[in-house]
Amino acid sequence: MVIREGRGQSLEQCLHRDYNICSHALRRTFGNDFYEGTRAKLIDKDNKPKWVPSKLELVDDEIVDQYFMNVNDDEWECLRFADRSDSQIVSRL
Repeated sequence: MVIREGRGQSLEQCLHRDYNICSHALRRTFGNDFYEGTRAKLIDKDNKPKWVPSKLELVDDEIVDQYFMNVNDDEWECLRFADRSDSQIVSRL
């Protein structure tokens, strides 16, 4: 599974991956579950989200893997970090 790859990745690579996941969730690329969970817990406070799919057992690897892909939108920008060398960071400590 893709999430296990994080063990061997740099912090920058992990932040890129997390940014992609959050972007898909907030853009509702593959579903509305983030907003549905927010509605059920914080807005209506009924604690009865209507997930799609309705059960965790119905979530397959294909659904999960979609969230790890880059966002396919010409107006979307990838996460960028300022170029810094390790010596610049160490000198500030």
